[in-house]
Amino acid sequence: MASIAPLTPLRYRLDRPPHSLATLVAPPYDVISSDERARLVASSPHNVVELILPAGEGDAKYDHAAALLADWVAAGVLARDDEPAFYRYDQTFTSPSAPSSAKITRRGFLALVRLAPFSDRIVLPHERTLSGPKEDRLKLFRATRTNLSPGFMLYRDPACALNSALAAAAPLTEFSTHDGVKHALAKVTDRDAVRAIISHVAKSTLLIADGHHRYETALHYRDEVSAKHPNAPQDAEFRYFMAFLTNADDPNLVVFPTHRLIHSLAKFSFTDLLRLAAGAFQVTPLDKAIDADSIEKLLAKADALGPSVVAAAAEGTALLTFRQSAGATRDPDVVVLHSAILERLLSITPEAQAAKTNIMYRQDSRSALASVRSGGADVLFLMNPTRVAQVQEIAEKGGVMPQKSTFFYPKVLTGLTIHTLDPHRRVVSA
Repeated sequence: MASIAPLTPLRYRLDRPPHSLATLVAPPYDVISSDERARLVASSPHNVVELILPAGEGDAKYDHAAALLADWVAAGVLARDDEPAFYRYDQTFTSPSAPSSAKITRRGFLALVRLAPFSDRIVLPHERTLSGPKEDRLKLFRATRTNLSPGFMLYRDPACALNSALAAAAPLTEFSTHDGVKHALAKVTDRDAVRAIISHVAKSTLLIADGHHRYETALHYRDEVSAKHPNAPQDAEFRYFMAFLTNADDPNLVVFPTHRLIHSLAKFSFTDLLRLAAGAFQVTPLDKAIDADSIEKLLAKADALGPSVVAAAAEGTALLTFRQSAGATRDPDVVVLHSAILERLLSITPEAQAAKTNIMYRQDSRSALASVRSGGADVLFLMNPTRVAQVQEIAEKGGVMPQKSTFFYPKVLTGLTIHTLDPHRRVVSA
């Protein structure tokens, strides 16, 4: 099954200013807006965003990232750890959907995952990917010869058997980011603990929670380097992918929905949409001005009746609940939305979805509602979050879901560890 190994990464040196990772780390590259990038760059000239979203035009930006990385290593900003380790990573936060006093801690660890094609059914995807992001990340891999951003994967551990091994970690640092999330990094070097972690994860498949594009890019890069270096060791760095691993059976996993804002349709009538939807859905008109919080509560209740979405437009708002046949397998809400509404009723083909011709993805339901009600889009579809069990079931059967079917919160930071991809440097296991 899954094969993992400890890291011997490049890390920011904490024995020199600023002595904290708070101004050096960044969210994953694909959720950073231009304003957020500017804020991160202003926080420190050595913020990792300069590497994952490098400045410059065209392909020159990738060379710029490689040069910066080399400069930072030469100057001692980044240094390689002197021993292999798993890095326990805790994120303590308040879920926006929970009371403000309810603190949640998600615990996992950073590790190296031996790359395996999806056909091996060891690492399982659950979302479709797009060619554009993969080409961008591949160019960055080639230029920097590093895996800068970790993926996010889930392993199975219903009995929480790894809790004691992860408890053996030695604390390294704690800090908070501007979103209020507290981060704690610790190092697991105890040989028995390392072996226990490797042994347990080997019994499980790994489900990609976030980072599909990065994992597929790493596979492509591995094949390129393998062709150029046919005699490279089987445990060479480029054959491994850096990932954050956490327990899929942890009740503290928080998943948010990603709503769909539909725009630029050739012809659109909200009345016609509801009329057509009535064949497959129970359509319940709602107050035209219903707010986002009320919609969230309504969707949570409707979940017991079947896959449900709320459609909102400038003309009105309605709850659509899929008429599920008795005994039929229930598809996730996002799958029903894409197949039964976007494709069948609105004629938005899978190709148009992949090209984002008519779709914008939004986590913030309030701003999305304001946009559609002011005429900034044709219609907004608001959803419940996809359950982890649903994702696992589909992935284990070899299926995939539409892009952005899940939004695991909080995001795993980039910059805690950096994995180099030297074809001659070997990964040290237990």
